[in-house]
Amino acid sequence: MGVRVRVEGVVQGVGFRPFVHGLATRLGLAGRVGNDARGVFVELDGERDRIAEFLTRLERDAPPLAAIERVTVTRGGRASDGRFQIVPSERSGTPRTLVSPDIATCADCLAELADPADRRYRYPFVNCVNCGPRLTITRALPYDRPLTTMAGFAMCDACLAEYHDPADRRFHAQPVCCPACGPTLRLVDARDTPQAGGDPLAGAAGVLRGGGVLAVKGLGGYHLAVVASDERAAAELRRRKRRQDKPFAVMVADLAQARRLCEVDAVAEALLTGRERPVVLLPRRADVSGAVAVAVAPGRRLLGLMLPYTPLHHLLLAETGAPIVLTSANLAGEPIEYDDRAALDRLGGMADAFLTHDRPIHLRADDSVARVVRGRGTLLRRSRGHAPAPFTLAWEAPRPVLGCGAALKNTFCLARGRHAFVSPHLGDLEGYETLRAYAAGIEHFSALLGVRPEVVAHDLHPDYPSTRYALGLPDAEPVPVQHHHAHIASCLADNGEHGRVIGVAFDGLGYGADGTLWGGEFLLADLVSFERAGHLAPVPMPGGEVAIRQPWRMAAAYLAGLDGPEDDAAGATAVARRAGARWESVTALARRGGAAAPPTSSAGRLFDAVAALAGVRDTITYEGQAAIELEQLADPGERGAYPAGIARHDGVLVVAGADLVRAALEDLTRGAGPPVVSARFHNGVRELIVRCCTALREKTGLTTVALSGGVFQNVLLAERTVERLECAGFRVLTHAGVPAGDGGISLGQAAVAAARDLFR
Repeated sequence: MGVRVRVEGVVQGVGFRPFVHGLATRLGLAGRVGNDARGVFVELDGERDRIAEFLTRLERDAPPLAAIERVTVTRGGRASDGRFQIVPSERSGTPRTLVSPDIATCADCLAELADPADRRYRYPFVNCVNCGPRLTITRALPYDRPLTTMAGFAMCDACLAEYHDPADRRFHAQPVCCPACGPTLRLVDARDTPQAGGDPLAGAAGVLRGGGVLAVKGLGGYHLAVVASDERAAAELRRRKRRQDKPFAVMVADLAQARRLCEVDAVAEALLTGRERPVVLLPRRADVSGAVAVAVAPGRRLLGLMLPYTPLHHLLLAETGAPIVLTSANLAGEPIEYDDRAALDRLGGMADAFLTHDRPIHLRADDSVARVVRGRGTLLRRSRGHAPAPFTLAWEAPRPVLGCGAALKNTFCLARGRHAFVSPHLGDLEGYETLRAYAAGIEHFSALLGVRPEVVAHDLHPDYPSTRYALGLPDAEPVPVQHHHAHIASCLADNGEHGRVIGVAFDGLGYGADGTLWGGEFLLADLVSFERAGHLAPVPMPGGEVAIRQPWRMAAAYLAGLDGPEDDAAGATAVARRAGARWESVTALARRGGAAAPPTSSAGRLFDAVAALAGVRDTITYEGQAAIELEQLADPGERGAYPAGIARHDGVLVVAGADLVRAALEDLTRGAGPPVVSARFHNGVRELIVRCCTALREKTGLTTVALSGGVFQNVLLAERTVERLECAGFRVLTHAGVPAGDGGISLGQAAVAAARDLFR
């Protein structure tokens, strides 16, 4: 009999055609296999029972990197000459297949890299069908070498032999190369002048060991590197990069080095060694003084570690002989540099030398960042290694959708059918370069995935660059999605859910449906609609956005709203003294309110106020810094909790966040230390969440809670809140596949727009 088989999913760039070829050959089947715009097509001639076994093993034994979503079998087949062969790809039609993320170097390639007898010994670009660059080199689909940035490298005879050998693991591996025919490593200065002779790797390691800053071209862009233990070099990197406090990531050679620096449990080990290779935030060990410079992660209990994910990184770590800082090569607020010429021009003042090569990067992709929460990995930034693996929507989108994302930590999301593709992390859209990258990324992904948006979902905030982009698209229907509804929808989509839930959306700021600034919200929500059922009591933000960068202003605002002698309390006196002459004017501004002090229900601003009162942080240099430092300060053994009053106004729960501020002030006055105050405050926030959810359950009968928003990237709060909610009988949804913060907003927007389009 003859059959035609259509395989859809992540089946290109993962060794699927060689797998099919081997399976069919072993079963004595004739026919052909190839790529096309929809995935993989197979035509088979052979005995009925052999074809049945083929179809069973096709899904059961698929390559480890493959993700089969659908197999369709029809009768037909074709006349064959008794052979089974891989045929050239068919390039017609709209792309419908899925693109593989970039994959860390596999064990087989690492063995070749370390084998002096192998022709790829110490070759920085070794790869095979099971590992290597994918998304970042793909120009178009189907995934074939001429449509990647490897097109300019003609395979030598030895590589061609491997490419055409069914028994070789490089059989039809598109990026296959070797020292004779592949990309070449160079060490140059900012004028693109090569080093005088010698091995580029040895020269690069010499730059690092000598205290220099090295720019390194990775999979999705350039990084800046220094030796992690070099205090002077780390401080100089901060100065050049204009990054005052935000921690740097550290790359270690192996798990043994990771364990010498941090506490690594089984979940963290799986994250560190997985094929995605994110940066993993881990608790520092107490006995590593001097192994990592203070300037790498000043004042932080956690350290971001990652293992090498390219052959170049493995070789550089071995040559240097020490862990290195590896941070995105960009100025603050700009996207990671990925173009060679632009990198030399823009990074010349930061790097002393450039370890680069001639394989172009087509799409930038920063490193992903993960953390262990309640025994599972949770993404804080979703990018290289994860994007663009799709999420499955609850229902099929009637029309293609673009979710434009937020203004900070931006991603965008394209949805077609039941697939939602979230882009790699882009960053904050305030800068011109990031905006250019944003627009170019949408165009590239739209073409790559065959998605031309007919519906465009955007935030309510009229001044978000992503909103302006959405409203400027001429051929797409705009769908506004409230910021916190998008947060809850992203949590639903992340968990494969769609039903109505109690949504707790706590973050810094989001434009509310009433035109005010929300951020401490209790919603009754599903993918189509939401109802605001509760929120933190609004307080003024003296100076507007200035209050975000200066948390002491939020302390002044909360104190201005309190009745009684709080101005004489220890914490109030201390923060007022540090603010100096500005204190009285800011307090007066908070009492007057108006446009210069807009009201907000933000949970993030409540954290800022307590952080300032506890002496943790009066000003910040990156988003969320005060809350992050307040979290890590907390005494883990403290179980006390500050109480907060909850009232009902027109049926809506209103929580007195000021009660937590008052309690913190009283504790500080009585001599309680900041660690105790921080812990009791966190526990107080946990308790007000549980009480509000319980009240809403009594009103609605809903028993599922979804937690989303950047505040829930606070592991202390998230873990304790989930534990108490579950003890109270709730089913709790949290994030894992997309960040709880604004990096997940685009997925929520796309899910809402698709659901509204379906049910309107």
